Amino acid sequence: MISQLFPFIREEAKTMSVTLSSPSRGRKIPVRSLAVSCVFLILAGCGAIQPVAFTDDEIKARVAQDRLQMYASQEAIAAPIGFHEATARALKYNLDYKLKLMETALSKSLHDVSTFEMLPQVVASAGYVNRNNDSGGQSIGIEDRIQTLRPSTSQERERRLADLTFSWNVLDFGVSYYRAQQKADQVLMAEERRRKVIQNVMQDVRNSYWRALGAQKLLGRVDSLLVRVNKALVHARAIESQGLMPRQEVLAYQRALLDAVNLLTLRRQDLELARAELSALMSIAPGTPYTLADEAEQPLPQVPTNFDMLETMALERRPEIMEEWYRKRVTENDIKAAKLLLWPNLNLDAGIHYDSNAYNYNANWVDTGLRLSWNILKLTQWPALKRAHAHQNQTDDMRRMALSMAVLTQVRVGIQRYGLAVSELDFAQESLRVDQQLLKYAEAAEHSRFQSELEVIRAEARALLAEYQRYASYSNAQAAWGRLYNSVGLDVLPEAVEDHDVKTLANAIADTTRQWQQEVFGAGARAAASAPAVSTVAPAPAALPVVRVGLREAQ
Repeated sequence: MISQLFPFIREEAKTMSVTLSSPSRGRKIPVRSLAVSCVFLILAGCGAIQPVAFTDDEIKARVAQDRLQMYASQEAIAAPIGFHEATARALKYNLDYKLKLMETALSKSLHDVSTFEMLPQVVASAGYVNRNNDSGGQSIGIEDRIQTLRPSTSQERERRLADLTFSWNVLDFGVSYYRAQQKADQVLMAEERRRKVIQNVMQDVRNSYWRALGAQKLLGRVDSLLVRVNKALVHARAIESQGLMPRQEVLAYQRALLDAVNLLTLRRQDLELARAELSALMSIAPGTPYTLADEAEQPLPQVPTNFDMLETMALERRPEIMEEWYRKRVTENDIKAAKLLLWPNLNLDAGIHYDSNAYNYNANWVDTGLRLSWNILKLTQWPALKRAHAHQNQTDDMRRMALSMAVLTQVRVGIQRYGLAVSELDFAQESLRVDQQLLKYAEAAEHSRFQSELEVIRAEARALLAEYQRYASYSNAQAAWGRLYNSVGLDVLPEAVEDHDVKTLANAIADTTRQWQQEVFGAGARAAASAPAVSTVAPAPAALPVVRVGLREAQ
């Protein structure tokens, strides 16, 4: 564009006699110099923009601001957190869910914008026009080519203009109508994605909460037992170095203790990770102290047998299938808009105009126009568009059917996994009962032999691991139940919530899940197998470690 300006500037500099006079000295500045200076300024401005990276201070300020916003405006934790409150906090403060809410709001805003695109165009304009010479012309005879009139003009050099024009295009209206329908369907698609995020958030909370609650109950006892095991290891090494017991027996004792330490350490790591995952889901700042409510375990529903009903509900309610169905309408409207452009176009124009030109007979006037146009060659696209429409519908239907098949598989697999998880919970419950009975027998034994202390620690470790396994099995059963709940596409929240504080959301979640459980999975619920009371085992005075025996003998 700049290169095209140079010939024009050179030509104007040769022909124009206009100069700029300096008011102070009366000096004349040639137009050529002014034009060249302007060109150089334009070129200098085009090359002045360079990449500018953020500074370290700007990055630190951004990080500090982001950390404040991530945990801003959260209700304080004033009491132990229950399961439904944890879910409510995750839904209210989880950043992924907030993102989906913003995407839904954006889709609604874009839909509102698209509805205004169907309105006709009403354009108001005003301006000022100035030229350096007169606009005009001369006339010559067609046959003899002789000038008949002297050069004249009917337009002033300076003019003021104003217009108010109305324009309506039929094809533009039709295309805008289909685009508005697409935006409306995209709002519904965003809503289905929001539903899916809600279901996933509750599923993640269900997976983490019950493991974190087990961690809260067991971590102190695990740490206490680890201290006892480590002390017993120290004593066993002392016995080994002093030769007070057969070496093979002492090494076997140490091997058993090390196995217990290994298992307890692994379980301890699992417990700590569960609490960290739950804190992240609730968007609680790291290091914030809180406790989980020591509430009774929720009863699990019976393993469902109404396969057909659950599969039908899944096909009707799953967010993925509904989103895919709305996407079919979006793509179909694309084809409809393309077909619409094949037809004749009708354009209606009307306008009010003003021109300050003194030579005009009428300075104000109104004009109207009606134009019909048709690009006939576009009709050749009709067969291709018709085939594309048919193939698009077939592709969308096949994609939805493939997704529906996957959903049906998830429902069937979800029921089987839930049944297996319930069986595993029953087995873990029975294992815990047996290990607790063995621990009681080991504690009641009134022996001070080396093997008695080993059996007490072994029994206590087995009982603690069995209790952990029982919590893990219950957590797995809850997770399997949650996956089955999600596979059917059941909502977590009701359609309308009175308020969005944590307590109200928690009550709404509890009522909704309870209602779905009664209506869909039957009123009867499988009572959660409550674990027998496990007393915290303190070091038994009767079971004296062999180190103490050896020390007394040494004295």
